Amino acid sequence: MPSVIRQIPLDTATRHHAHDYHQIVIGLQGRAEFEIEGLGGAISALSGCIVPANHVHYYAGTGDNRQLILDLPAHSPALSGPHQELASLFDAPRFFTLDDPLRHYLRFLLLELERSGGDGHQGDRLAATLLGCLHDRLAATPSQQPTRPPARLDLAHLERFIDAHLARRLSVADLAREACLSESHFRACFRRQAGLTPWQFVRRRRLEAARRLLDESRLPLAEIAALTGFSNQSALSHACREAYGQTPSRLRRPGTRSLPASGTARRHSLTTE
Repeated sequence: MPSVIRQIPLDTATRHHAHDYHQIVIGLQGRAEFEIEGLGGAISALSGCIVPANHVHYYAGTGDNRQLILDLPAHSPALSGPHQELASLFDAPRFFTLDDPLRHYLRFLLLELERSGGDGHQGDRLAATLLGCLHDRLAATPSQQPTRPPARLDLAHLERFIDAHLARRLSVADLAREACLSESHFRACFRRQAGLTPWQFVRRRRLEAARRLLDESRLPLAEIAALTGFSNQSALSHACREAYGQTPSRLRRPGTRSLPASGTARRHSLTTE
């Protein structure tokens, strides 16, 4: 199945869905908000986000906006054969900004799409080049970035920060600020030290907190989703099926007691034991 490249505005009303293909979204005009399974961020002109397949994501445009969207099935020519290493771009959602060379390439890509009249083969070639450039920039190893020595992160402090803010949208930039590092340096240090991407780590903390509430309370599933940072009950169910192989209602222990209604008690139930 070939790649599909399209230019569209995003509805200003918040929408959500998941799909079985990967997606790159790059802002061309205006602004749009995205939340990809709890990882939030905004894109404007010449910045974008990576949406891995089967990830529930919420999105909304602001005013007069226009986005370039690449729909990329796992077996598309841009991600298979000699380009299969590019699939690692979609290991986790993330946000990015185009540097000057990629901005020039984006202008070329838009002109070439117009010239080729939507030729699918040319679209795959253009998509593969863009993905290769993004892969080179976003998947760079520390040896390719000879800057400062790796920082030693206080993971326990970051866990407490995440747990204290589970109910709101968290971005990698939020965690990087808490660690007093640039976002790119934080990503590299975090992956090296924790063995996970920051997004995978936050998602795990959300799931652990949701699992505790399922074990210890009779709170409605929609409320558990809200308390642990999932956009809604559907997003929580999707995450539980993926992580535990069961829906939240099946994970819940029969006869669990009701949790006190106070906000303090609820916040306490989310803290790490």
